[in-house]
Amino acid sequence: MVGERIVEALLASRPGVASAVGDHRYDDRLPDLSDDAVAADRAMLVDAASVLCEIDPDALDVAEQVDHALLATLVDRQLFELTEIREREWNPLAHNPGPLLHGLLARPYAPAEERLVALAGRLAAIPDALATARTTLRDVPRIHAETAVGQFTGTAALIRDEVPALLAQAPALLDRVEPAATGAIAALEEFVAWLRAGLAADPGPGRDPRLGRRRWEARLWYALDTELGAAEIQRRAWANLDRVGAEIRAAAVELVGGPADDETVRRALDLLAAEHPDDHTIVDLASITMDEASDFVRAHDLVTVPNDPCVIQVMPEFARGVAVAYCDAPGALETADLPTFYCIAPTPADWPASRVESFYREYNDHMIRNLTVHEAMPGHFLQLAHARRYVGSTRVRALTRSGPFVEGWAVYAEQLMVERGFGGLPVRLQQLKMQLRMTLNALLDQLVHAEELPEAEAMALLTGRGFQEEGEAAGKWRRSLLTSTQLSTYFVGYSEVAEIAAARPADVPVRDWHDEMLAHDCPSPRHLRTLLGV
Repeated sequence: MVGERIVEALLASRPGVASAVGDHRYDDRLPDLSDDAVAADRAMLVDAASVLCEIDPDALDVAEQVDHALLATLVDRQLFELTEIREREWNPLAHNPGPLLHGLLARPYAPAEERLVALAGRLAAIPDALATARTTLRDVPRIHAETAVGQFTGTAALIRDEVPALLAQAPALLDRVEPAATGAIAALEEFVAWLRAGLAADPGPGRDPRLGRRRWEARLWYALDTELGAAEIQRRAWANLDRVGAEIRAAAVELVGGPADDETVRRALDLLAAEHPDDHTIVDLASITMDEASDFVRAHDLVTVPNDPCVIQVMPEFARGVAVAYCDAPGALETADLPTFYCIAPTPADWPASRVESFYREYNDHMIRNLTVHEAMPGHFLQLAHARRYVGSTRVRALTRSGPFVEGWAVYAEQLMVERGFGGLPVRLQQLKMQLRMTLNALLDQLVHAEELPEAEAMALLTGRGFQEEGEAAGKWRRSLLTSTQLSTYFVGYSEVAEIAAARPADVPVRDWHDEMLAHDCPSPRHLRTLLGV
């Protein structure tokens, strides 16, 4: 089958992707980002695109038509990334081996001996991979270099701190693993020193990380896989900002009284912000809220809750610097019984007390409840648990997880829970604030990359219309520069997923419709409509 041959080629050329989706045949390899390997990859993708164009979609059944469209878009997107965005040439984060090592260390998908052999292979490959990175990288944006210093330092710490614990389970492999680990740490430290030298030599901002309208809109099309254009997305986002702004003002009046204005919203949010965790209690609070949300979902019969394990923990250091929290679930092809990780980043050790206080005012007790809904129950954790139960005629959907569907479902889950009363008015206020944040994400993404929005105007927009703490707004500004198009997936995905949820036939119970929405893995919402017939 053509689709399977292309999937096989993609897995073989992308060992990090293979490991992430649960195919462990290439766990001893790192991605080869050398010029020759990239040229070969491009040739493979061109051939794949040509073969897919020869297939008549009308000759396929509905599920296969969707798989064909998803695979064709994936192949085209990979070609676009290689030829137009070319991140390996300017973004050091694209060369970070940390996630590929962490998966081997943290997930017991196989005995320690087997994982250590694979780990030794990846560790041994790090010096050459980073030598390639130093040869390839040029004109690096300052913000990417600074973030990479922290992440690569974290990767070295991961090896130093975590490898000995796994080796203790299979000490016979010490002579094979330890030299590779020592060499990897030395290469990582050398790479960090190289990045710091570059930062010291050039105090300027470096390359502008903004993509510009042409490249940003092209990348947006691939990221969203939607018929909505950038102008329409921006129009809808401004309109939604007005609508949610009116709702949060009304909710604030309900909590603290007074006129329906922004000052009342700030009084209400200040009241809620006073109840917050700290670096020592945030993970425990997330665990408590996970139990609360799970009980609520079952009691209100909102969606089937699989009996899968979820481990809540501090975010590994190598992954910090972009998002506050993430959900790391086993891949769709994983056969071992593994947990999902819901990870939360504490504040950096070098932050002043005022910034730490600002962070936890933003991520207060009530916001953590809403965050747990988004990242875990019934958001990402539950949705991805359902996705892993999908079995199709090909492995295409294991590789084509739609960001708008994943993020759209999680934001829809937030709204679903507060509409049913989860957390009462305090969580509803935080969810409305998150709706504002989601909407501003899409606006910020477009205004930064396509319209050169200055930092001061971005901060004013986020702290003003979004009621964000200054620390949260500063972090979002950084994220808009470190990423592109991903921030748009929340608003566009939510808009489309909410429309699909609202199309539930009158005779279908809510839980059954939600289960059906989650039963097809993670296709983009426009393809989910086709599969559901709505």
